[in-house]
Amino acid sequence: MQRILIIGSAGAGKSTLSKKLGAILHIPVIHLDKYYWKPDWVASESREWEQFVEEQTAQETWIMDGNYSRTLKMRLEKADAVIFLDMPRVLCIYRVIKRRIQYNGLTRPDMNEGCQEQLDWEFIRWIWNFKKRSRSKIVSVLSEADEEKQVIILDSRTKIRMFLEQLSLQEI
Repeated sequence: MQRILIIGSAGAGKSTLSKKLGAILHIPVIHLDKYYWKPDWVASESREWEQFVEEQTAQETWIMDGNYSRTLKMRLEKADAVIFLDMPRVLCIYRVIKRRIQYNGLTRPDMNEGCQEQLDWEFIRWIWNFKKRSRSKIVSVLSEADEEKQVIILDSRTKIRMFLEQLSLQEI
């Protein structure tokens, strides 16, 4: 695994997993949120964003976390492994609330400067409806992936921990 794409709902643990994988595999991590959002939560322009994703996916090795469905197929084409964090929505909401409290008035390390942590009911609804709205699309896109591409679906903290332990043992 040299080009790893990590996707899943907000609060699923994408950034945490990508950092741990980066440390184990010694591969640079790209938190897409950090580059998509400009200060004060201004979204990147479409062409600028697509160009950034093209440049990053052209690199030899990377771990990239984030959804951004508009560029998912582009990233999927270049990835040799995809990890879909299909976590329970209650856990995702809990984590997002916890993150909001932890970084109250601050910018998270995996975000762009000037994007202070925030939370509103619209975002909670987005997380709550993620499986209904997005899961089937993600599974469909992943099922169309090349046979050589490694697709990993992790749906619990235990499975994530076991995956990381197994990977650590392989890297020794």
